[in-house]
Amino acid sequence: MLPGPLALIAEITHRCPLHCVYCSNPLQMAALCSELATEEWVGVYQQAAKLGVLHLHLTGGEPLARTDLTQLVDAAHAAGLYTNLITSGIGLSEHRLTALVRAGLDHVQLSFQDSRESSADWIAGTRAHALKVELAPMIRRSGVAFTINMVVHRQNLDRLEEMIALAESLHPDRLEIAHVQYYGWAFKNRDALLPTRKQVNDSLRIVAVAQERLAGRIHIEAVVPDYYARYPKACMGGWGRQQLIIDPAGKALPCHAAGVIPGLQFHTVREHSLEWIWRESDAFQKFRGEQWMPEPCRSCDRRAMDFGGCRCQAFLVAGDAASTDPACSLAPKHVLIEEVVARVNASSGSADHSPQVGEKINSLWSYRPQPGQ
Repeated sequence: MLPGPLALIAEITHRCPLHCVYCSNPLQMAALCSELATEEWVGVYQQAAKLGVLHLHLTGGEPLARTDLTQLVDAAHAAGLYTNLITSGIGLSEHRLTALVRAGLDHVQLSFQDSRESSADWIAGTRAHALKVELAPMIRRSGVAFTINMVVHRQNLDRLEEMIALAESLHPDRLEIAHVQYYGWAFKNRDALLPTRKQVNDSLRIVAVAQERLAGRIHIEAVVPDYYARYPKACMGGWGRQQLIIDPAGKALPCHAAGVIPGLQFHTVREHSLEWIWRESDAFQKFRGEQWMPEPCRSCDRRAMDFGGCRCQAFLVAGDAASTDPACSLAPKHVLIEEVVARVNASSGSADHSPQVGEKINSLWSYRPQPGQ
């Protein structure tokens, strides 16, 4: 029998005060009027626990935009779920954090866009950096597990050492150096966000030095961006194998970007139970196992490690969700990735890696999300 998922990622709202140019949310975001009500989310958490889910990640958008967040955390705790709040920090006060911790919150993941206030605020599309720095000691004092997430890309990767130093000064338990993943708005802005090969190589050295220096104090995780990797990542631990996403309107997805793939029907928790969706729905079964795999995946000895890579990336880059992820060096369409990498590196001499807030740098971006419908 298929085991249940280990983690549920609950996108409880798409409303967000930030307008990050790398946002992974869909281009068409769920409106406020379509969001699941409190009691509906409570039912989802109860079903998830019965299905075997251990970890609940509350995200968005900005989950603090939900006025019922404390009730949702309380319900998750009552269901026995380890609960992680993924947040920009906007909307968090000491009073509210205390209430969330009392309700059973286990972990806070606070995102940062850069080490310098001007460029961080520019990337986020609003003034938020100073608030994040102020919030970090408060989160540390609360006693919950604390992760800082540094989102890195072409426009800030030259300041990686500064970003690590900032994180170190804020004393998290864990630092995640997260290269932008090219879905949603990030895919639209890919040419401005994809780092150069030199930046990637330099970052690997910087991360290795920091990991050794901070061992035992801060656990550091970092992943090479797909476009520079030899083999693709096992996206979400494999399609419908370890995790599932529920979007604000209750639609269940195997990954954040799965909605871009045409021809798949994703059911909502308003229509079916979570167990039926996980075990029976066509969409969740579509890319499970190995029968769907083309060559070279089907005969590759890595097929049980990376599961053919990311289905959404295969569709976005190669136009076919059932093809080998073109990020794989063995993929027939890997040339499509090589062309993007070559274009970015050829134009690196004109890249602005030290942005200042203003019209000049805003013109770099093709798209910036405007959530909060």
